[in-house]
Amino acid sequence: MLEEIKKYEEKMQKTIKALENEYNSIRAGRANPHVLDKITVEYYGQATPLQQVGNVSVPEPRMIQIQPWDTSMMKEIEKAILASDVGITPNNDGKVIRLVFPELTEERRKSLTKDVKKKGEEAKVAVRNIRRDALDKFKKQLKNHEITEDDLKDYETDMQKLTDKYVKDIDVHVENKTKEILTV
Repeated sequence: MLEEIKKYEEKMQKTIKALENEYNSIRAGRANPHVLDKITVEYYGQATPLQQVGNVSVPEPRMIQIQPWDTSMMKEIEKAILASDVGITPNNDGKVIRLVFPELTEERRKSLTKDVKKKGEEAKVAVRNIRRDALDKFKKQLKNHEITEDDLKDYETDMQKLTDKYVKDIDVHVENKTKEILTV
């Protein structure tokens, strides 16, 4: 039955991974190449991730530089960035594209922290839903006489411990991202 609990733990781990990916796409005043992760560029008729058509680097704390391997891609990359929700106008000098991140205002920082907390709460709800699904399955197994009442109590205890562990983990992620955003 440990396999059953492992399966639910993997689901909780995936929830944490999804939260981390969400947080990576939130820009916090410093340039983070992960804000470009969701951007794709038309490359020979294929939607290709931006990182695969050029070298993405962070030469300064508030600047991302994109150097395409094929300079004919400059316009396509520029168009893709403008169409995305990054909210930054690219500067093209013919060889490289630079994205300069403006300093965040206090109001924007507070708005971003609210967003971070909201996403954290959503992740906690997802973890609790996983726990609920597991407990429902275990109760069904008890009803079908596949497990004993003692087994059910053990599973409930194990699932609660897992849930508590992952909720704490989410709280740590929320706290760290909030600190990162509020750091000027």
